[in-house]
Amino acid sequence: MIEHRNTLISEDLFEKRFVCDLNACKGACCVEGESGAPLLKEEAEQIEKLWPKYKSYIPEKGRQAVAEQGFSVIDEDGDLVTPLVDGKKECAFTVFDEKGIALCGIEKAWKDGKIPFRKPISCHLYPIRIEKVGERDGLNYHKWNLCKPACTCGAKLDVPVFRFLKDSLIRAYGAEWYAELEGIYEEWLNEPRRKQ
Repeated sequence: MIEHRNTLISEDLFEKRFVCDLNACKGACCVEGESGAPLLKEEAEQIEKLWPKYKSYIPEKGRQAVAEQGFSVIDEDGDLVTPLVDGKKECAFTVFDEKGIALCGIEKAWKDGKIPFRKPISCHLYPIRIEKVGERDGLNYHKWNLCKPACTCGAKLDVPVFRFLKDSLIRAYGAEWYAELEGIYEEWLNEPRRKQ
């Protein structure tokens, strides 16, 4: 792990390569998994407060899930997450484009300028998962078979995980933190053991 300000960063974020390939995976991370997307308490509040402004983006089955379960639920691990359609399928806020690719309805409304909230930071940061390590955030790379196309695409383009997630890391920790992370990466690349 690499210490950087208030975070502990897995070297996987430097070593692994990743670029989402939606044409290959079809946005499977929005429709697969055992529970919804992890939420911060303030995100759950935003999702509920802004509902009237983005509700029209959400398909009927998603609206039904929200009506039945609420805007957030507690999963089996005790975590606050988005509700799922039928309690076991896609995230309630998922929309599908004309190619059948799953996308975030909240983010679609954000892109259209309807709401100021983009989407849960856990979704924006994926495949990074954050775990608390004492007072600090531990940033880890989450490996999921669904994302093999993203690993292939990232390797072909030679894009480290952290660079693919530049916008979301800046959203989470700020531009200065990210600029320093680039410097740490350059130092890491130049370590003698990597030059052998």
